[in-house]
Amino acid sequence: MSGPKEACGVVGIAMGEASAAGSHDAARNAFYGLFALQHRGQEAAGIASSDGTTISLHKDVGLVSQVFREGTLEPLKGRLSIGHTRYSTTGHSSLRNAQPFVIDTRHGPLAVAHNGNIANAPALRKALLDRGIGLSSASDTELLAMDLAGAEGRDWPERIAKAMAGWVGAFSLLVLTRDAIYALRDPWGFRPLSRAVLADGSHAFASETSALRMLGAKDFEEVAPGQIVEARGKGFETFHGMGGGAKSSCAFEYVYFSRPDSEWNGRSVHAARRALGAILAEEAPAEADIVVPVPDSAIPPAIGYAAVSGIPYEEGLVKNRYIGRTFIEPTEALRRRGVALKFSPLVENIANKRIVLVDDSIVRGTTTRALVELLRGAGAREIHLRVASPPIRHPCHMGVDMGDPSELVARRLDAEGLAKELGVESLAWLSLGGLGKAIGVSGLCEACFSGRYPIPIDEVGAKTLFERSGP
Repeated sequence: MSGPKEACGVVGIAMGEASAAGSHDAARNAFYGLFALQHRGQEAAGIASSDGTTISLHKDVGLVSQVFREGTLEPLKGRLSIGHTRYSTTGHSSLRNAQPFVIDTRHGPLAVAHNGNIANAPALRKALLDRGIGLSSASDTELLAMDLAGAEGRDWPERIAKAMAGWVGAFSLLVLTRDAIYALRDPWGFRPLSRAVLADGSHAFASETSALRMLGAKDFEEVAPGQIVEARGKGFETFHGMGGGAKSSCAFEYVYFSRPDSEWNGRSVHAARRALGAILAEEAPAEADIVVPVPDSAIPPAIGYAAVSGIPYEEGLVKNRYIGRTFIEPTEALRRRGVALKFSPLVENIANKRIVLVDDSIVRGTTTRALVELLRGAGAREIHLRVASPPIRHPCHMGVDMGDPSELVARRLDAEGLAKELGVESLAWLSLGGLGKAIGVSGLCEACFSGRYPIPIDEVGAKTLFERSGP
């Protein structure tokens, strides 16, 4: 797949007194949680921890395993910790835009980690600058931190609720203070965020339930849209933050972004993906010898397609597990190079075969074209491309970087035209109705497919809109 990039992954750990065996155990658990969320962003990672007085921070560009070592975890002391792994949707991939953001406020130190994208960021930025507040980054997350710092209220839940009222867009946010972690979501519920009690009694938050399960949780509960949840290591307390939004969970989380072992809105991601393929087989049958997935996120829909069509499922592409997701790379040149490094064909399985090639989505078509060439070079006789999502014709403003709208190949080509350009015998996308039926969750955001946005989009700019000029 070539194109969409997720916004980020966040994790938070609030350890109880009895579970705090060491002074930096919270940071260490956050570190492990970030590993489970690495797929959501590979540009930068960071962890902030509070010892009850001060907030310590370490962040840098690179993978979680590159950013953190024993020497960088050791100073992150305290029972409260939040972590972040980043792909940039606002601001370049650089250290100054890495998260969490840590600032001093009149109410004490504050750290913020954000998954999403703020649609009214230009207006928020202008309002802060007009008030004489200096900004050090090009990230919309810094705007949220500054808004929180200036919010009025008796305590942090009240200040957070007042700040949230001015934000339009997608935000699953973790806020770390001296003595608590606050988790909050936008009222539309665009991005996932769940909470759980770990086996050692710690209270945790994460973008995906797979990370919580890896940390030892057995039961999960979602942070509700518009809700604020406080964790101090002794339990969860909930507050009303913001209302008024119609639920709009991102459909692409089910299609591609989330790990298959995660659950969201009570729906298994793996089960939803298998259903995508099953319905695709009903809508777009093909005469072929084998069904081949583009690993990894297209494996469940390929299994579903094979089960319904009766065509045998077979591996045809081997993925190099040591190469990151190609869409994460910030330049097209690196993305093209990554495709060649990432996949190789299983010649003995595909030579002289008619293939149904199942992919999760097509954005630019760059990766798909390269994969078709690989399969042709390995002797595939026919290739029938089936896509387990509708055509992407519109940009996302809720935390997914689709690139420039002019690069969306489905904006300029229909199925027949794209099949010819890619060099396949046939091509079919899943219908919008089929997508909703397969996911089986009410209140989906399908704006990238339909163009119907659940929030007003008044100001649109590139993700580098706020980058300063000069060195």
